[in-house]
Amino acid sequence: MKKLTSILTLAVFAAFAILSFQGQVQAKTLELKFAHVGNPGSLFSKSADEFAKRANEKLGDKAEIQVYGSSQLGSDISMLNKVKLGQIDFCLPSTVMSSVVDQFGVFEMPYLIKDREHMKRVAEAVVKPKLYPLAEDKGYKIIAIWENGFRNITNNKRPIYKPEDLEGLKLRTPKGKWRVAMFKEYGANPSPMALSEVFTALQTGTMDGQENPLVQIYSQKFQEVQEYLSLTGHVYTPAYVVVSKNHWKKLPDDVRSILEETAREMQEYVYEIAAKMDTDLLGKMEEAGMKINEADKQAFVDASEPIYELFSQEIEGGQEMIDTALELGNK
Repeated sequence: MKKLTSILTLAVFAAFAILSFQGQVQAKTLELKFAHVGNPGSLFSKSADEFAKRANEKLGDKAEIQVYGSSQLGSDISMLNKVKLGQIDFCLPSTVMSSVVDQFGVFEMPYLIKDREHMKRVAEAVVKPKLYPLAEDKGYKIIAIWENGFRNITNNKRPIYKPEDLEGLKLRTPKGKWRVAMFKEYGANPSPMALSEVFTALQTGTMDGQENPLVQIYSQKFQEVQEYLSLTGHVYTPAYVVVSKNHWKKLPDDVRSILEETAREMQEYVYEIAAKMDTDLLGKMEEAGMKINEADKQAFVDASEPIYELFSQEIEGGQEMIDTALELGNK
């Protein structure tokens, strides 16, 4: 009888131990994947890593964010599809959002955004009230606005001072209708291409040049395969912290609250390090042997009028968004 009692006691203890261990594992196994295209050292990488660090400290055992950069989980388009399917939890698209919702193309209008303070005002007046709901209609929820940056042109043919200097240049662009239309208007021969493919295209001469923020140019090592850097600053591109509208609802309330709060508080950090990197990287690119020149921005502004007209004609609410953004630039 004593032996049977001992066996039963051990069995009960074993069962409790197993249940306790399973409970601990379950409490620890909510893994959230954050994917982006940025290489180590890029603004995307620094932003996502800092977000994960801050959020994980607050989440404790509730969940853990794991970051996958360098296009490990696919191109921007591929990652957006995976977010919608629930295969990844966050991604950080920029220009490509205009291929999901036409109205996001407003941020492909040349010289629309003057600086980061201007962008903050546009975010409150245009992005959140007008673009957020349109993204949700497509199954996406934006929980914060970060940055990709002010874009500049690199190439191996010649310095770019005015739009006519782009004539015939084979130029890689991200996937976005209006960026392609803009460079065609300037006389270039633009081709959309995934960021992960660009270095090889430049190295082999498949593409003469590309356009990106300085932080992307440097972290992608384009300075190793490009001779000229022309500071056009032609477009400012925000980046959006995107989740699936449906899958987001399935997360625990407290987890969602921590994630959204942390993503939003990251904006000041992102803008601060982006501004610093813009300054620091110019010197590094010059040291790498790039020939750097200031472009005639007014010449580009003047050549951009047809793009504004086309956008306002084709995109519902396009003129209103442009007018609001431009007005906010005067404050």
